[in-house]
Amino acid sequence: MEKLSMQELGRLSAEDFKQTNKRPLVLVLDNIRSGLNIGSIFRTADAFALEKLVLCGYTAQPPHREILKTALGSTETVAWEWQESTVEAIEILKNNGYKVLAVEQTSQPIWLQDFAPQPGEKYALVLGNEVEGVGAEALLCCDGALEIPQFGTKHSLNVAVAAGIVVWEMVRKG
Repeated sequence: MEKLSMQELGRLSAEDFKQTNKRPLVLVLDNIRSGLNIGSIFRTADAFALEKLVLCGYTAQPPHREILKTALGSTETVAWEWQESTVEAIEILKNNGYKVLAVEQTSQPIWLQDFAPQPGEKYALVLGNEVEGVGAEALLCCDGALEIPQFGTKHSLNVAVAAGIVVWEMVRKG
């Protein structure tokens, strides 16, 4: 076994990536504190050709130094926008035909392994603050909540790790 070179990977150029069809999946970042986490989520969005990111509240925006450190150029390929209010961002997405799901631990979870994305449906996933999770008002606006099963003592995942898990599961099933 040999590691593939960059040329053998056949990566798209930034311009070609911008022109390619994107998955109808939007990630909404609700007051994410860490620029490093935001940059990592940009890379996940690039890796899976997601439609866009919506950065809300005090979530840092490119070209923030910490975002650029982990995004490795994906801020130049992934579409993104900023909204002051996560609730407003959710309302806009719902008005545009998206089913909006929080990635959160709730009293009525949809377990990630049981969730079946519907063909032709557009989805938006709301990812919350590293300490507080998805804000209470934003959670009330969502159509449901996906929960990642956990078996350890912390019952908490880093937001960028959670994004990667949920996005992969949506792509795998969709």
